[in-house]
Amino acid sequence: MVDSLGVAVVGFGWMGRVHTQAYARVLHHYPRLPLRPELVTVAEEVPGRAEEAAAQFGFASTARDWREVARDPRVRAVSITAPNFLHREIGVAMAEAGKHIWIEKPVGLTPADAGAVADAVAKAGVQGAVGFNYRNAPAVEAARELISSGAIGTVTHVRIRLFSDYAAHPDGALTWRYERERGGSGVLGDLASHGADLARYLLGDIASLTADTAVFIPERARPTGATAGHTRATGGVLGPVENEDYVSCLLRFASGARGVLEACRVSVGEQNNYGFEVHGTEGAVFWDFRRMNELGVSRGTTYQDQPVSTVYVGPGDGEFAAFQPGAANAMGYDDLKVIEAHRFLRSIAEGSPYGATLPDAVHSAAVVDAMVRSAESGSWVNVQA
Repeated sequence: MVDSLGVAVVGFGWMGRVHTQAYARVLHHYPRLPLRPELVTVAEEVPGRAEEAAAQFGFASTARDWREVARDPRVRAVSITAPNFLHREIGVAMAEAGKHIWIEKPVGLTPADAGAVADAVAKAGVQGAVGFNYRNAPAVEAARELISSGAIGTVTHVRIRLFSDYAAHPDGALTWRYERERGGSGVLGDLASHGADLARYLLGDIASLTADTAVFIPERARPTGATAGHTRATGGVLGPVENEDYVSCLLRFASGARGVLEACRVSVGEQNNYGFEVHGTEGAVFWDFRRMNELGVSRGTTYQDQPVSTVYVGPGDGEFAAFQPGAANAMGYDDLKVIEAHRFLRSIAEGSPYGATLPDAVHSAAVVDAMVRSAESGSWVNVQA
């Protein structure tokens, strides 16, 4: 028998829509899941947006204030997809209200923010999932298995890249994303947090690092109305961009491996160029998000001139079988969020965490904080998780 679980979504921008669609699809792909998510309410402060969401997706009710969700006894689980600066307040309040939370990264603006949400979840005895979706790709899970099994020997070094053009246009509006107080550390929280999670997921803890950051578009026009996504604005009053457009970072892992992590939100000509290359003493593995279902794999004992094969992930890799019957049938970004929704709901049903959790967010936040401290000091710093 499948039990119903009342869910709510707080913040209905693009990511709120993605979470909602994942709830709607999850039982299609995981029919044995013992919980059926029911869309109880959607909270959004922008006038009319919650009502539009309810009409399209079938939420039973709407709210302008997220605090109504915390008080709603029908709601047992909440997706928190509001802006970064609200993560801590909403996350702690929902956990204290006894509600399970699926919260988007970076879980606040600082390690203290992420830690506060993690502590609230642990104290309340609820489940907490975090939106580190790239680790859910079956190819990434397959790469992790190759690395941990020793198939490429001892890992020597890794390169992780996250290049995008979402902020490349100089007419991009000066939204909360570009303010230190509300958007935190810019591209470090937006993209490098994903890179930090992938690095740890694949290779283990990062011990120390040195980083350099830059702002390449120093001023933007202030928007005159409500914004969603990456809205453009022209003719408005110019204001300063307070946080980072770019970061490059050298990593030292606890294992002794070395790494490079680079992220940029203003890379003209780059659309979601995310991926990694992991090199070992006997091989290497390569992944590009834009070819999400492929891995480049080199292994053996040839060492010099050793070839690289393209491997298409299939039903034996990660959660691929829940979506496609055979290798080389493509999965997409939204499927990664369905996997995330499944793991969140499974955690609730079984009382044990599956997938990325709040402690993972704390570790990622510690790496981002170390980047900030290193860029300020110009020196190597230890990661304090």
